[in-house]
Amino acid sequence: MNEHPFASFIQILGKGKRGARDMTQLEARQAMEMVLAGQVTPEQLGAFLMLMRVKEETPAEVAGFVEAARASLPSVAPGTVDLDWACYAGKRRQLPWFLLAALLLASHGFKVLMHGLNQPGDHRVYVPQALRALGMQEAQSHQQAHQQIAARRLAYLPLPVLSPVLQHLIALKAILGLRSPVHTVLRMLNPYQAPASILGIFHPGYDLTHQQAALLLGDSRLAVFKGEGGEAECNPDGPCMVRGVIDGQVRDQEWAPQFAQRHLRDEQMDCTQLRQVWEGNARHEYGEAALRATAAIALVALGQAQSPEEGLQRATHLWQTRPLNFLSP
Repeated sequence: MNEHPFASFIQILGKGKRGARDMTQLEARQAMEMVLAGQVTPEQLGAFLMLMRVKEETPAEVAGFVEAARASLPSVAPGTVDLDWACYAGKRRQLPWFLLAALLLASHGFKVLMHGLNQPGDHRVYVPQALRALGMQEAQSHQQAHQQIAARRLAYLPLPVLSPVLQHLIALKAILGLRSPVHTVLRMLNPYQAPASILGIFHPGYDLTHQQAALLLGDSRLAVFKGEGGEAECNPDGPCMVRGVIDGQVRDQEWAPQFAQRHLRDEQMDCTQLRQVWEGNARHEYGEAALRATAAIALVALGQAQSPEEGLQRATHLWQTRPLNFLSP
């Protein structure tokens, strides 16, 4: 029998302690291109993803995977959005205050594309649920996303709309029982080619992986950090190390905690609080601090601030001058 063309990539990863090695960036791209094109068998796909999971992906492999994933998406005109915001983790301890940070930037003129997952039933709050509480909806097509960006400078694209094939790959976690490199790829997808990206991680070490992969990809501006619950939301209760790429150069910044004591878990997780806080009808100490700090990190990534202090100062000003009727129809 003739060997399947994809078998060589499995052999690279699976030849044992002495024979196995990491893939090059080019090999990783070629492998993912075959996966996305449906040119692998289910058995090969499962073996490949789990070998990668055990080994853990290198920055070069992530860069190659992301190159292939980006190339599989519809082309978008440069300048469509200013900031790409990946949100794939969901929240279970605090509300998604980062959504208000994105809205804050949008209300002051920055065009933001958010994209992510919605997994009802896993006891987490995802962006679509929070959007509905704000009187907004997720985009059901790329055309609708463009319309929402034009109307309110913010859109949220669910992964099944963004890329059905990547949605299929991510859904394999329920079958395989483990995350795969696809989880890493999605955070760096930047489907509308924004000049700046912000993303959160949960597992230690992946911030460095994303940072180094961004350099290999030539991404000019990136902010990645261990966010609350794994989302791109700065937890104001503790220090936050932001791994950045600014104009193609590594720049790491440590953001100091804003509170001496940690806040308790939000047991209610009532998304209606988001609108109440935005419109000034309620206050939330943790939420307002989290959204300001998150917006500040994004401002640094956008080149609108140089330091944590300057970023927080500007984010606070934006919050104080936000249009309270921005969420009105």
